[in-house]
Amino acid sequence: MKRRDLLFAVAVLLAVWQLAAMLLNKPILPTPWQVAQALVIELGKELPGHFFASLWRVVASTLLSIALAAPAGLVLGQSRRLNSLFAPLIYLLYPIPKVVFVPIILLLLGVGDLAKILIIFLILFFQVLVLVRDQAAALHPELIQSVRSLGAGRRALFRFVYLPASLPAVLTALRQSVGTAVAVLYVAELFATQRGLGYYIFLNGSTLFNFPAMYAGILAMSLLGLGLYFSVDWLERRLCKWQNVS
Repeated sequence: MKRRDLLFAVAVLLAVWQLAAMLLNKPILPTPWQVAQALVIELGKELPGHFFASLWRVVASTLLSIALAAPAGLVLGQSRRLNSLFAPLIYLLYPIPKVVFVPIILLLLGVGDLAKILIIFLILFFQVLVLVRDQAAALHPELIQSVRSLGAGRRALFRFVYLPASLPAVLTALRQSVGTAVAVLYVAELFATQRGLGYYIFLNGSTLFNFPAMYAGILAMSLLGLGLYFSVDWLERRLCKWQNVS
């Protein structure tokens, strides 16, 4: 997507926001300028700490999901026996909205970072697992045999066959899951915690009634999601260059 198109979309959103704020004319919907002022003020206070607390939870859960789901997906994709064994379990668990597990995980693990990381991990894990498994299953056996016939061992197969084949699937899964992961993070940070953008937004909106600061938190969480999405997009362009070759 061109930068000009992105800037145009941002301008349209800001114009709609400004118009809605003028028509409603209530403190619950401040203007973009009021929110921008609040954002500058809050950046000198507690907002950066809440932002980095949320960022740490998302990044940690993302790395953990890739480290566990990608190898598992490769194994299942290349082993019909294992796939037939685990496929019914994946088929049952994959469609379940993982947000329903939030109360259970919080009760079992408490309200620390581990519970929140695990909640996001569950979302990303199944997305990565299924897409990598399907991608690995689509590899032709003839391709693997031909590479082995050239003297390639397990390390070479992983580097030149499995890794390039799984990378697009991993990045696609992450791109599809970023929005959901950030949304679930917001829900998880509402429960008995004092760090994170979810807590910050809820505190300013429902307790302090500081609506410009609340929208500053919403903007920060939106930027968190957008930053992660564009980071994945950038990684795909850098690591999967062969996909852009026409």
